[in-house]
Amino acid sequence: GGEDKLAKAERISSKSKGTITFNGNDNPVSIHSITDGLKRFKSAAEIELDGNARTFTIVLDGDKGWRKFGDNSTEMDANALAAAKRTVYLAHIPMTMVALKDKDKGFKIDSLADDKVAGKSASVVKVVPADGKDFTLFFDKESGLPLKLNAKVAGMQGEETDQETTFADYKDFDGIKKASKIEVKRNGEPFQKFEVVEFKILDKIDADTFAEPK
Repeated sequence: GGEDKLAKAERISSKSKGTITFNGNDNPVSIHSITDGLKRFKSAAEIELDGNARTFTIVLDGDKGWRKFGDNSTEMDANALAAAKRTVYLAHIPMTMVALKDKDKGFKIDSLADDKVAGKSASVVKVVPADGKDFTLFFDKESGLPLKLNAKVAGMQGEETDQETTFADYKDFDGIKKASKIEVKRNGEPFQKFEVVEFKILDKIDADTFAEPK
C-alpha cells in the first residue's frame, strides 16, 4: 500500500478464523484483535475445546495487561507482560513495517544472507528490538512482501520456544496488501493456522477498549 498508507495503519481491527493445536488435536478458533500501535492491544478469542466453546481475552495497555479465561481475569506479572508486548510487535510489524524505521521505537536492523522460502528467493533481515530478543524477517525478493518470521517466544508454560510464522495469499484490505493466510509452528510442530476474514484501519478506538476485561 505504500509507506504513507502503512504509516496511518496504527489502529487496526482484524478478524480471523482457523485452528489452534493442543496435544496434536486441532481446535477451531475465531479471533477479533484490535491494535493501537505497539503498546495497546486486545485479542478476544473463542476456542472450541472438547466440543465446548471457551473465551480467552488478552488486553495490553502500555505497562499494564490482563488475561481472562472464561470468567476468570488476572493481571499480568512482569514476565507475562513482556511476553505480551513481544507478541504484539511480532504480529504488528509484518503488517506495516514502518515501526522499523522509527528510531524512537528502538529497532536495529542488519542484513543477512539471502535464503529461500517455499521455493521463493528471499531477502533476510535480522531485527533487534529494545528488549534484545532478536527475530528474523524474510521478504519475497520479487514482490517485497514478508514471507516468514522466525522468533523465540514464551511457550504455553512460559518456556522459550522457537516460533516460525509464514505469510501467504496476500490480498488488498483497506488499500493495504495483507497476508490472508498465516501459519504458525512452534519447535517445528503445528500450532496455529488461520485465515484473515476482515482487516480494517480505524480512525479511532473507544477509550474503554483496553480497560481490564470484566
